Amino acid sequence: MGKHAEVRAEGEGAVGYASAAKVPAVTLVFWVLKVFATTLGETAGDTLSMTLNLGYLTATAIFAAIFAAAVASQIAAQRFHPWVYWFTIIATTTVGTTLADFATRDLGIGYAGGSALLLALLLASLATWYRALGTVAVESVSTPAAEIFYWVTIMFSQTLGTALGDWTADSAGFGYGGAAIIFGGLLLLIAAAYWWTSISHTALFWAAFVLTRPLGAVLGDLLDKPIEKGGFAFSRPLASAILLGAMVVCLVVFPQRAASRGH
Repeated sequence: MGKHAEVRAEGEGAVGYASAAKVPAVTLVFWVLKVFATTLGETAGDTLSMTLNLGYLTATAIFAAIFAAAVASQIAAQRFHPWVYWFTIIATTTVGTTLADFATRDLGIGYAGGSALLLALLLASLATWYRALGTVAVESVSTPAAEIFYWVTIMFSQTLGTALGDWTADSAGFGYGGAAIIFGGLLLLIAAAYWWTSISHTALFWAAFVLTRPLGAVLGDLLDKPIEKGGFAFSRPLASAILLGAMVVCLVVFPQRAASRGH
């Protein structure tokens, strides 16, 4: 690397990158961890805002500070660190949960309005990222600029997913189990498109990344809501501890590598 890498980066312009990607390769384990993380984001976010009764705004401020610190650590790292990466993902899911709840409930935007606004912000983030760097593929996430776009986009996707999951389960009347089936089915369709169509793998990656968040949101609610409301009545702290333990086991048993090709 050294000088050769620096010259390569300068010669290739915005789309080039001089070091390995600082995000994981997209494998089956990646998606399992993503669903665990998004479900944990729902239960942990609700633990602070509801169980501990801090309210959505205070909980959002706390998680936003953790998110900012996690992103700073991720950007400062010289290479891909699975534990840092997944801690940052968890930080985006928790702040996304409380921020969406604050917007849709305290500000009165509603699930439909909140979902529409957040979808517009997500698409704007992807468009700005593509215009600035020429790609939104995960293997390009190796420079501070790309990482900032990556994490801002993820934060919007996590917040959107919370609002969309709540809208589907509550306002649309599908319930937590029904909503989980809907989002799980959509993810299976994306998987089929990945293997059997020529649709851009990058576009399919981001579609799947967005949809795992509402799936996690409704699974989190399914775990901790009362039985009479269609849930399993786990306490939020207990559900969060189980999900965190499952993530730790996955990270120990299935070592991850940095992304090296487009998806």
